[in-house]
Amino acid sequence: MKKTNCPPVLIDLDGVLRLGKSAAPGLGEFLKFLERNSIKAAIISNTTQSSAKSLRKFFDEKGVQLNLPMLTAADATAGYIKTRFKKAAVFAMPEILELFEDVLDMQNPEVVVMGDLGKEWSFEKLNAIFKFAHGNIPVVAMQKNKFWKTPEDGLLLDLGAFVKAIEYAADVESLLIGKPSPLYFEQGLNVMGVAKGEEFIMIGDDLTNDIYPVSELNGKGILIYTGKTSYPLPADTKRLPDFEAMNLIEAIEILKTYL
Repeated sequence: MKKTNCPPVLIDLDGVLRLGKSAAPGLGEFLKFLERNSIKAAIISNTTQSSAKSLRKFFDEKGVQLNLPMLTAADATAGYIKTRFKKAAVFAMPEILELFEDVLDMQNPEVVVMGDLGKEWSFEKLNAIFKFAHGNIPVVAMQKNKFWKTPEDGLLLDLGAFVKAIEYAADVESLLIGKPSPLYFEQGLNVMGVAKGEEFIMIGDDLTNDIYPVSELNGKGILIYTGKTSYPLPADTKRLPDFEAMNLIEAIEILKTYL
């Protein structure tokens, strides 16, 4: 196998490899570059609406061969819960509920898990979570994104807004599994066989969730401007990313500097 000096690479899915329902420009070339240069890489996604297994269909539909491991916040949360609890009330999409089927208990849970419900959030569901939390049942959040963006609907409230509402009303603090939690980045490195503390690179479209957190874990960030962050950054941005790329082709050029 060809040796490389390039650190392992974690890659965000939405806003980087997938733009809405479309493949990001240069996706095929980018994946081939990683494979050709034997660069360890894994795809991580803060989505709580899909599992890694189902997300692979996107690449199949686009005719793109994907040989990289993938992890979603939903997969990571299911793994965490199953190793610590026997009964969990889970608020998530039907596909995600299947990940928890052997611990699912909506009546007498030991923990309540908040995933995304998209446009299916309601007062009744939020109030049910509130009652659990107010009754001292710990709350685990798959992610705490503030918002997300789709070509069809533009900006949309994300799970973080609803998690914050529960934390405020019940006067509790939830445990975060997805980005920017160190737990998630460490799990992403683990699927590549990379030990905690080793140098790595994160390619993402979000300063708060992708770029800033990795600096505490010996990671460097490439901020890409194909997703939620617009170019240029505001003049008063206090922390700049290690690298900036307008697209995946420019990200390739940055990674080449390590070869």
